[in-house]
Amino acid sequence: MTVSTLPVAIIGAGPVGLAAAAHVLARGETPIVLEAGPAAGHAVRQWHHVQMFTPWQYCVDRQAAALLATRGWKHPPLDDVPTGGELVARYLEPLAAALATFVRFNARVVAVTRLNSDKVRTAGREALPFVLRIAEEGTVRTIMARAVIDASGTWFSPNPAGADGLPAIGEAEAAERIVAGIPDVLGTDRSIYAGRTTAVVGSGHSALNALIELAALREVEPGTRILWMLRKENIEAAFGGEAADALPERGELGIQGRALVESGAVDVVAPFRVASIGRTETGGLHIAGDHAGKPAEFTADRMIVATGFRPDLAMLREVRLALDPWLECAEKIGPLIDPNEHSCGTVRPHGAVELAHPDKDFYIAGIKSYGRAPTFLLATGHEQVRSIAAALAGDMEAARRVELDLPETGVCSSQPTPRSAVASSCCGGPAPAAVDACCASDATTKAAGEAGCGCAPEPEPVVVAACCGAKREAVA
Repeated sequence: MTVSTLPVAIIGAGPVGLAAAAHVLARGETPIVLEAGPAAGHAVRQWHHVQMFTPWQYCVDRQAAALLATRGWKHPPLDDVPTGGELVARYLEPLAAALATFVRFNARVVAVTRLNSDKVRTAGREALPFVLRIAEEGTVRTIMARAVIDASGTWFSPNPAGADGLPAIGEAEAAERIVAGIPDVLGTDRSIYAGRTTAVVGSGHSALNALIELAALREVEPGTRILWMLRKENIEAAFGGEAADALPERGELGIQGRALVESGAVDVVAPFRVASIGRTETGGLHIAGDHAGKPAEFTADRMIVATGFRPDLAMLREVRLALDPWLECAEKIGPLIDPNEHSCGTVRPHGAVELAHPDKDFYIAGIKSYGRAPTFLLATGHEQVRSIAAALAGDMEAARRVELDLPETGVCSSQPTPRSAVASSCCGGPAPAAVDACCASDATTKAAGEAGCGCAPEPEPVVVAACCGAKREAVA
């Protein structure tokens, strides 16, 4: 068997991994999908109860849909918005069934390398096949592949509560009272949160989802109390584009989040940076940290940490990678997605060229390709693997072609710190009236293939902290 006849190994049978398999198959290649979990969409199943903010139009890969259509599958209504569970049942499970010959479950990839070659060796490296070490059925096996697409995601490597990127002191010891992501507050986890105080740490969409569900529980369980702990000084940034967002469900999260804060249903603690988590005499959580430059302490029964995710790169230690030094994403897309640098509009579509690593024919796709950046949309992953499959088949014209139009966020929400020492005139914090023009300039720059500068009005001062008996102040 020659290297060219080996399969393309795809790590992960989530929406991006399965889409990658469909594209590879359509290109006349043989995929082999290695999924650590027992079924397709293992990570998505962890948030089955959560409604997505992207409608079916952006959730289904075109090549996957074409494959499914040969089996009589009907596309869900384009404008309907699925939950995670519906995405699995109506799309991922049928797709996994269509690709069943090429998918292995309970097959965890623990390492990737080159045949008989460590990371240091250069001579003849590109001619060597990849070797994947897999934990499967109680033993460790190896398979060879001519190319590897890592679409394993980041769900199982969440960021900690600690503000410095490390777990807060005591966070591991208090783990039984802490959950990452979006628990099923109104379903299977109801009894855990009903009538208790929960601290939600984070300011993204996952945090807003958790707040909204906790507030709904509070309506029927009045003893339920919610603390919202944000590192942001400007709480306005957490609400996103609201009515201006091109995805109404995403905008609705911000609208509902603002309403909860203004109604007093949620007590806001911001800016707050968690330093330590201890236990109270009753078994609850004692949360200490920096609140607007001063030491502060709070108590809660439970904590939901929604501070984002980071890539687990341990299995790729012997692969030559080119990663952005702080985002841990593919190096070339770092300037496109850096939240320090810009926030207007959407990320310019990108593919195999931007996602390539020094080890030829190795790619990271899907949300893991974004590293620690929070702006990934599922449709972006579909475009990535379409381009990667084309590149692996030698069709670089198709690989470079852009076949994706993403919805705008409708927000310019952060004061940028440009990577370049020279930024456009809109990067220094324009007056609010200039924001629209600045965003247009930023979008034009990105469309030309540049990173953009980002743009935002100077942040308004914010007065928060309506909690723990403190006087309720106006929330800016």
